[in-house]
Amino acid sequence: MRKQMIENAALELATQVRAVEDSIEAALAELAELQARMVRARGVTRANMLTTHGAFEQLAATTNSLIAARGGIANCHVALAETRDTIPGLRAVAIGDDDCPPASGRADLRVVA
Repeated sequence: MRKQMIENAALELATQVRAVEDSIEAALAELAELQARMVRARGVTRANMLTTHGAFEQLAATTNSLIAARGGIANCHVALAETRDTIPGLRAVAIGDDDCPPASGRADLRVVA
């Protein structure tokens, strides 16, 4: 009974981590689309670059923050996977499609405005 409760808790946790990861990825895609639309709108309206620059800077800052959050949730995922390996009864349990980011993973992401 206790083992099943532990496995259920781990499954719920893994499902929620994946949902958060997917949400961040979706938000990054939406931000990229917003940036593209802002560029097109500036061109269509012939708005002055200096006038619209502040909005682009704010969007870039938001994107950078979300990229940092993406790294944070990836590190959380790794830490949870490592913790799983220390809990008796969960060491042999694989949850999900086994694509946890490696502990030494690194990505060079830059905002292009």
